[in-house]
Amino acid sequence: MKHILTATLLGLLAAPAFTAPAFAEGDPAKGEKVFNRCKSCHTIVSDSGENIVKGGRTGPNLWGIAGRTAGSSEGFKYGDDLAAAGAGGLVWDLENFTSFTADPREFLRSHLDDSKAKSKMTFKLKKGAEDLYAFLAQYGPAPEATTEEAASE
Repeated sequence: MKHILTATLLGLLAAPAFTAPAFAEGDPAKGEKVFNRCKSCHTIVSDSGENIVKGGRTGPNLWGIAGRTAGSSEGFKYGDDLAAAGAGGLVWDLENFTSFTADPREFLRSHLDDSKAKSKMTFKLKKGAEDLYAFLAQYGPAPEATTEEAASE
């Protein structure tokens, strides 16, 4: 009986490790180095206009990309297929982000089930996408308080 109880308690204690946020899987310091390859096209500028990482404007601002709906950055003209994916509910979580950055065109073709889908982004990130996502996840608006949190304050 003690062994069953001990195994159950150990299982409960280990559970939080499997429910950690997806962005915690990468190394933000390594991701910052990976971002050096991205900043020729992308920048990170906060909602208040603070330039966090200066970069190009060919691609959208990556402020708040973690958890954001694809194709929804204000002031950027997305390609039709990425905009359609976002309108269909595509959200940039770790899995979608790493798949997209590995091969943007193939990701959109698979996601939209359209063999003619294409992406403006032609760069393919062969490794380091998890680290890049962890780096980018640091930069975005503060999460909104839940109703319970707001009531307790």
